Amino acid sequence: MKLSFATLVLGTLLLTSFCIQPTIAGSAFCDSKCNFRCSKAGRKDRCLKYCGICCADCNCVPSGTFGNKDECPCYRDKKNSKGGPKCP
Repeated sequence: MKLSFATLVLGTLLLTSFCIQPTIAGSAFCDSKCNFRCSKAGRKDRCLKYCGICCADCNCVPSGTFGNKDECPCYRDKKNSKGGPKCP
């Protein structure tokens, strides 16, 4: 009885994991745009993290590896807790 219940719970978890998109994984659009945007960054992992957050919120990433933030006002105007720019 316990084994069949555990099997049922495990099977349910396994099946639902295929239906739920993980929140860490970004969209293909954001991943490709952020990979290019952060390609020359000194701290690429940090750049990718914040670029991904900003892209998910704003649905855009400025072109190029630096600057051009006027192309995406939402991305440009996001601020961190200290009042500095959040998005790379």
